[in-house]
Amino acid sequence: MIRHHVFAALSATMMGLFAAPVLAQEKPVTSPAAPAREKRQLALDARELPLGGMLHNRQLWLAYKTRFVTAQGRVVDTGNGMISHSEGQGYGMLLAVAANDRQTFDRIWGWTRANLFVRDDQLMAWRWEPGQRPAVADLNNATDGDLLVAWALTEAAELWAELSYRVAARRIAVEVGRKLVLFKTSAGALLLPGINGFSQAERPDGPVVNLSYYIFPAFARLKLVAPEYDWKGLTQSGLDLLKKTAAAKGGLPSDWTSLKGDAAAPAEGFPPAFAYNAVRIPLYLAWAGIGEAEHYAPFQAWAASKSGALSVVDIKTGHSTDTFREPGYKAIADLLNCIVEGGRTGSDFNFVRDGQNYYPATLHLLALVAAKMRYASCAPA
Repeated sequence: MIRHHVFAALSATMMGLFAAPVLAQEKPVTSPAAPAREKRQLALDARELPLGGMLHNRQLWLAYKTRFVTAQGRVVDTGNGMISHSEGQGYGMLLAVAANDRQTFDRIWGWTRANLFVRDDQLMAWRWEPGQRPAVADLNNATDGDLLVAWALTEAAELWAELSYRVAARRIAVEVGRKLVLFKTSAGALLLPGINGFSQAERPDGPVVNLSYYIFPAFARLKLVAPEYDWKGLTQSGLDLLKKTAAAKGGLPSDWTSLKGDAAAPAEGFPPAFAYNAVRIPLYLAWAGIGEAEHYAPFQAWAASKSGALSVVDIKTGHSTDTFREPGYKAIADLLNCIVEGGRTGSDFNFVRDGQNYYPATLHLLALVAAKMRYASCAPA
């Protein structure tokens, strides 16, 4: 597991790297540049669709919750010391809504309320570590976890007509809007990854953002509970920032991005890599059904690499430094290829392979739900 601490107050900067193995030495394999091609209109579906019931395969959900969700409702990160975190709780709640499993949703939400809402506001502490006292040692939040839980509660309120879910979703969404979104900057609305440690005042290369925390499919739905915030503007700024990062070799964004002076560059103190955070960006784009061909081109070129396994890419050199070894990551590439090339996914897209860790297994299920929601031809089974 990679740990890169900029300074002590930034222990939460590792939010989202939960399943990352130690990187190997750099290999002389270049990441493919986006191929020259005529601009084509992608067949995207940006309708504001509900999530409830979209995970049709009950066996996949049963296998997932048996492996990763405890009887108490704790979602376990098997690739990171069996910890739990706000991201994992949010993903578990979203998948429970997609599977129309209210009992499991309530268990996960109940554990989350009891163990992560330990701050003096409506945001969650990002990490809970078993066997440690206190189990929550860092009170910083992870904005993606807050957004995922708020989105899951919003979808649950819509599916099961439960007012208490809507009230809870609103409290979290309003807090994110108040404390974590900088709406008036030269780059548009910016989403800070956490309360502490990422602003211009706190870092010499600040502000620092993580573009995988821009959960595009959530923004369109959070307006149901917090309509006073400009979620559409946040979506647009995220798309604009992706265009800024396209100047890098291969056009891929790094996990952590400095926006000092309105430029987009890998943030100091982090590997300058397209890795275990940023791999979620094309999933969120496709799931929301937004963007243009140029937003997808770098990711699709990465997904279509003929070198074999999907690569972790050094942004500064364009070289591969490691591979995404577990098969769940490939589901994102399959979804991209289907959307961009207009084809179909392989038969293995509809089945999550046993023996994987929490993170790749979760990403595979999320990609499958995204396909079921918006791209039926990509997941016909």
